[in-house]
Amino acid sequence: MKTFHAALGFVAAFVVLATPAQPTTGPAAHRAPAASAAAAPASDGEVLKVDKAQGKLTLKHGPLANLDMPGMTMVFRVANPGMLESVKAGDKVKFTADRVNGAFTVTAIEIAR
Repeated sequence: MKTFHAALGFVAAFVVLATPAQPTTGPAAHRAPAASAAAAPASDGEVLKVDKAQGKLTLKHGPLANLDMPGMTMVFRVANPGMLESVKAGDKVKFTADRVNGAFTVTAIEIAR
C-alpha cells in the first residue's frame, strides 16, 4: 500500500510540475501565448458576425494549416475582447488562430488591405 501511495504522489507531483502556469489575473490573463500567435501563419477570412457579448467572431475562412483545417465558416473565440472593436460584418481580414485552452481562438486580426 505504501508503494501505491508513493507512486500516486509522484504522478501528482509530475502533473503539477509539467503543467505550464497560466496567469489568472492582470493583463497577461487576456492575451494568447506569444509563441502560438507567432507560429501560426496568417489566413484570409471574411467577418460574418461579431458577438461582443460572448467574445466571439464568426469567420468564413480559408485553410488553417496550423490547425490542419480546411476552409469553412465557423465561430471563434477571441484572445482579446478589444479585437472585436476593430472589425464588423463584411470586413475582409487577415487573422491567425490557434487552440487556446482547448478552444479555437483568433489570436491576431487586422483588416485586409
